[in-house]
Amino acid sequence: MSPIATQLLIHWHKDHGRHHLPWQGSRDPYAIWISEIMLQQTQVNTVIPYYARFMREFPTISSLALAPLDAVLIIWSGLGYYSRARNLHQTARMIMQDYQGQFPNTRAMIQKLPGIGRSTAAAISVFAFSKREAILDGNVKRIFTRYFGISGYPGESKIMNLLWEKAEEALPITYRENQIETYTQALMDLGATVCIRHTPICKVCPLQHHCVAFKEKRTDQFPTARLRKSLPKKETVFLLLMQNQKLLLEKRPSSGIWGELWCPPEIKTGIDAVSYCQHQLGITVQSPVELPILDHQFTHFKLRIHPQLLQVVSSTLNSHNKFIWVKPSNALEQAIPTPVRKLLKQNFLLDNHKAFNHLTTN
Repeated sequence: MSPIATQLLIHWHKDHGRHHLPWQGSRDPYAIWISEIMLQQTQVNTVIPYYARFMREFPTISSLALAPLDAVLIIWSGLGYYSRARNLHQTARMIMQDYQGQFPNTRAMIQKLPGIGRSTAAAISVFAFSKREAILDGNVKRIFTRYFGISGYPGESKIMNLLWEKAEEALPITYRENQIETYTQALMDLGATVCIRHTPICKVCPLQHHCVAFKEKRTDQFPTARLRKSLPKKETVFLLLMQNQKLLLEKRPSSGIWGELWCPPEIKTGIDAVSYCQHQLGITVQSPVELPILDHQFTHFKLRIHPQLLQVVSSTLNSHNKFIWVKPSNALEQAIPTPVRKLLKQNFLLDNHKAFNHLTTN
């Protein structure tokens, strides 16, 4: 990107960029770090209310480090990609223990922390410490592939390395105050509001006359899409065990999807639920009632959930802090994943829901 184009982008940001996001206007590396992690693979409008709640609950690194992980996951519940929350918690504790509570102030040091890649570390170092670092998130990759006419899937190492070279070369010389911050935010804003994935709004783009994709009328060809394989499909069964109008939830292992979150007990399809409850959980139940199937899509696979409602007759369950009985309405206040939240709302918390009607008439 030429120096002229860089300056055009900076001037564009003054009148057309985003200036009132809740994490802007702060030099606090903690607040900037939280926002950057939340914004990974998540839209700004989705992040804003989560960010506000998170900062109210954990306003400092020390408050986050001292909090139990379950409390962090409760605030994060529904935002997805839960490894981000676990990494935030782990990193806060690491900063308190290894960095005397002071957030590292260089990109290289920040990048060593759990869950922080090169681009995120660069963004934090730019906005918190005015460092001259290049970012390369998804929006910026899209801008640069179009601007320079770079073909090839950006996830390939050869293309990624080329994009990093272009990102480094495009950095402005920081002889003006806040120029690197303005430039970095302008890139983010241009990618989010103008140089969007589908039907970019080229007529208002400050870079149009310098952009290869625009001049050649090939904006729809960049960035090169990855050859997509059909997502594998998996199926599972959730056991919605009810006793005295309370639902049984189980804390999942720390590894794997939904690590450390609360979910109904899960079994493979084809396993007899009554037998499983009796022999594995020590719970005697009535015959299960099949509830409507719920489909959920992850990045790498599709999951079909078969919920079964089971009324408990008797229980000798030994929890060991792994299980809790909770009212469905109160379960929403726990650290639960999105599909479980949907199941609860559909089957217990909406008018005329089938699960409630079944339990009250049997």
